[in-house]
Amino acid sequence: MRNLLSFLIKYNYWFLFLLLEAASFVLLFRFNYYQQSVFFTSANSVTGKVYDVSGTFTSYFHLKSTNEDLLDRNMWLEQRVAFLEKTLQMQGLDSVKLHSLERLQPEEYRIYKANVIKNSLNRVDNYITLDEGSSEGIRSEMGVIDANGVVGIVYKTSANYSIVIPLLNSKSSISCKIAGSDYFGYLKWEYGDSRFAYLRDLPRHAEFNLGDTVVTSGYSAVFPAGIMVGTVDDMSDSHDGLSYLLKIKLATDFGKLNNVRVIARTGQEEQKMLEKEEKK
Repeated sequence: MRNLLSFLIKYNYWFLFLLLEAASFVLLFRFNYYQQSVFFTSANSVTGKVYDVSGTFTSYFHLKSTNEDLLDRNMWLEQRVAFLEKTLQMQGLDSVKLHSLERLQPEEYRIYKANVIKNSLNRVDNYITLDEGSSEGIRSEMGVIDANGVVGIVYKTSANYSIVIPLLNSKSSISCKIAGSDYFGYLKWEYGDSRFAYLRDLPRHAEFNLGDTVVTSGYSAVFPAGIMVGTVDDMSDSHDGLSYLLKIKLATDFGKLNNVRVIARTGQEEQKMLEKEEKK
């Protein structure tokens, strides 16, 4: 104890100097907008690099499960393709028309590759950080999916990083419908189990069964119609008794989210501008 006191007394001017320096930096960055913005920009860049490196290492531990998910998803897609081809043939569409449909599809949207470098599951408002940003063409309000289904919507971007509002966020509200019908509602997550969310405002006269597939409705500028969201796990009445409340088992496993794709719909900006003008 005596040696400690002697040390503090001997170097008290140095400690006072460091204390005053810390106080001056706090005052500088707190009350000066320019210095504050420079500081946060630099800090976000450094933090992004750290998340990028850590995400690279952790991604290797999920390769096996990711490949299994991709295999399951490919099998499901192959079944859907076979079913659609059979249905189109039954409707009497010839090969020329089928070929034209295949050529039109890729022109509806652009796809950007990205990796998840930060994720959370146990908060009311979870966020996801991606390792790609505006320099790669990613903008806010673009849809994000993985090999299994919908992940969320891009919220903010910097030059090299993006913040995504996933389905596991109280602010998330995505228009969805029962596959094969036009009945739609809005998917909301309630804090708790990351495997489930709830489809609200589905009309009382809607017909569905447990296990039915839920997909995006296409009634927005973000997601095309038909992207996998999940399956109906349970049902109940809404609080007002005027609609159904469906418990949806999400197709995306947010606990091992890794590689994602960002979707940019053709004409998205035009549609958003028109809708904003209508609101005004």
